[in-house]
Amino acid sequence: MSSRSGPPPGQSPAADLTPALLQPLATLRRRRRLMLAANGATLALVLAGMVTLAAHDGFSPVDGVLLLCALAITPWNAIGFWNALAGLWLLHGRRRGVEAAAPFLAAPEPDGPLTARTAILMTIRNEDPARALARLKAVKADLDASGLGGAFDYHVLSDTSRPEIAAAEEAAMARWRAEAGAGQLFYRRRAQNTDFKAGNIRDFCRAAGDRYDFMLPLDADSLMGAPTIVRMARLMQAHPRLGILQSLVVGLPAQSAFGRIFQFGMRHGMRCYTLGATWWAGECGPFWGHNAFIRIAPFRAACHLPHLPGTPPLGGPILSHDQVEAVLMRRAGYEVRALPVESESYEENPPAATDFVARDLRWCLGNLQYLRLLAQPGLAASLLPMSRFQLVWAILMFVTVPAHPLLLAALPAAAAGAAPGYPVGLALALYGGMMLLALAPKLAGVADVALTRGGVAAYGGAGRFALAVTVELVFSFLLGAITAMAVTLEMGRLLLGRAHSGWQAQARDGHGVSLAAAARAFWPQTLFGLAVTGALLAVAPVLALWAAPVLAGYVLAIPFTIATADPRLGRWMVRHGLCAVPEELAPTPVQQRLAGTAPELRRAA
Repeated sequence: MSSRSGPPPGQSPAADLTPALLQPLATLRRRRRLMLAANGATLALVLAGMVTLAAHDGFSPVDGVLLLCALAITPWNAIGFWNALAGLWLLHGRRRGVEAAAPFLAAPEPDGPLTARTAILMTIRNEDPARALARLKAVKADLDASGLGGAFDYHVLSDTSRPEIAAAEEAAMARWRAEAGAGQLFYRRRAQNTDFKAGNIRDFCRAAGDRYDFMLPLDADSLMGAPTIVRMARLMQAHPRLGILQSLVVGLPAQSAFGRIFQFGMRHGMRCYTLGATWWAGECGPFWGHNAFIRIAPFRAACHLPHLPGTPPLGGPILSHDQVEAVLMRRAGYEVRALPVESESYEENPPAATDFVARDLRWCLGNLQYLRLLAQPGLAASLLPMSRFQLVWAILMFVTVPAHPLLLAALPAAAAGAAPGYPVGLALALYGGMMLLALAPKLAGVADVALTRGGVAAYGGAGRFALAVTVELVFSFLLGAITAMAVTLEMGRLLLGRAHSGWQAQARDGHGVSLAAAARAFWPQTLFGLAVTGALLAVAPVLALWAAPVLAGYVLAIPFTIATADPRLGRWMVRHGLCAVPEELAPTPVQQRLAGTAPELRRAA
């Protein structure tokens, strides 16, 4: 199969196209200006509304706090709103909208032999070897059944530090190599966890990268089906200047109540959002570190991560390596694209609120390191403006989070000082508008299911789907409050130099959380919620009622954590199909292969 090397018929010369000759750069510039205008107008509306409220009875320090908090919260939520709206429009309001966002899908699907070789990598550190390898075995079995398995090798790259787990890894790999043949299966364990996962993959590229065209990194909880892997390999083969192709990852059927509800909401929140973001981000797309095809030669030559100046936690090795590698790949003249459609690309989500918050805090620290990265003049100046924005975008995901609890903390003082004739209607409109901005990605995903033929049926029918949507919306309010306070406290520890600076193995199987463990983790949320609720009830009981959806997450943090981790609730939800995803009701072939060796998936299926 020949690679495409010239511009599409009727399009401008290559200099006016993206590196892979997929789109006119002028088209992307117009889309980006449109999104900038939409987000700017949204921010201006919020600013105008907040200034009007503050000016009613004279601008006070409390008004200033509320204004700054609203302005801090709005940009991230506004981007999500417009991305979701654009994605929903592309799916249901425009013909061939997906191809407008992902132009590499416009041509006929590539076929023919796979001449490129791909290394499928599984990076592990102190994981259950049997559990992780079951997923890799299912991937290999699915690819072998496709008749194209010979184009892939499998590398288990271990950074395990515990001797007993390392011994189990080696024994498990030896058994697999004896069963399947050693020709395609490789295992390597590093003595030192140098530069974490990014260093692990970099060492592979140095040692064995010249044997392959592409690599497909998987996490220990990743699973991908052969149709998706082969499709992505052919797209990479067809477009030589495509450096990274990121799949849209969705959650596997989960046993824990927390995991089920979270992955149900995440699935709907990501679909339209990702498509809309892809429409205007174009060749400067995302990389999430796994379930993505990477062209090895430019990655090895151009995507080496610098060590940041200073000491940890903000200095030293970059923890959130993926987006930095994406912008470095684009700087090297290669496109980074998302495949913005659901396919057989899966991951698992944390099984309890405690595990979710621990993961979120690791991401928080890694993303905040971008502040120091952008402060390096040489590197920042060499990046495209869109790439610099992507790093700022990632920072905004966390740096504005403390505005949420700060705004709530200021409400009692604002209510106590409100003069007669306060424009309650405007205040409620702003409150509702900001809620809409925050919920838009999930609401767009729900609308997409409702508008897609057979979409609701795939989730078990209208009644079950509607109940799951309701449960997830309540869940998202409760979890959002917990994480907002956790991130705020972590940023406080960061200012004191006390934040953690490394990665640990993640809990992946469902487990209960005791009252003592939940209280140790989330007593600050509870204390904060009770204090603000009490103050509001004292000065403005009606306002306390309006703020209840947000405050409930703080007040109920401990019982919420215990309940959603309770295995009994998880089993009840599985039995009744509540918050089930389509793959639970109709497992894909690769899931069925995994179910033969992974008890936790067999129970879900």
